[in-house]
Amino acid sequence: MYGPENVRSIAMPVRADAWKLLCEYTQSESLRKHMLAVEACVRAYARRQSADEDLWGITALLHDFDYERWPNHEHSPDKEHPAEGARILRELGYPEEMIRAILSHADYVGVARQSALEHTLFACDELAGFLVACTYVRPSKSILDLEVDSVKKRLKDKAFARGVSRDDVRKGAEELGIPLEEHIAFCIAALRENADSLGLRGSL
Repeated sequence: MYGPENVRSIAMPVRADAWKLLCEYTQSESLRKHMLAVEACVRAYARRQSADEDLWGITALLHDFDYERWPNHEHSPDKEHPAEGARILRELGYPEEMIRAILSHADYVGVARQSALEHTLFACDELAGFLVACTYVRPSKSILDLEVDSVKKRLKDKAFARGVSRDDVRKGAEELGIPLEEHIAFCIAALRENADSLGLRGSL
């Protein structure tokens, strides 16, 4: 006999399966690392908010899994990334809560962010990528000595990591309802906890 908790656990995807799916569609090591970095930040926020860490973490892990095959440079709302990934996840029986969050992280899809998960995924996506870029240009190439002030200076330098939307970074913190500095510090801490698995320990 199964109670509600058992039913939920059966319906929840397993992270190992999600990772296998990600690797099937994404060959780029840097893109895989990006999804792992976003997962680390989102999981940390899930713990902070006493949310379902696996649900949040797997959502973050898969948010760009279709990007390499369907990059969507035209920003089509219903073709390529993330619409194609959403279709695949639905076919595989992934929870709609996860799929909606993945769709909502791309503004051009037109899915308004509502849940805490949706706001958190959006807030961590661009920032995680930016923090990794900041880490790679440090002499130590380590997240362990990356500080908030250094990140804020880099954000003002439009030539640095120009693919990262500064507006989205700021908007993400606003959607979480916390100061940008606090959001940056929180995500740095989350990445530090995973420095080895993300290849961000550098020479320290």
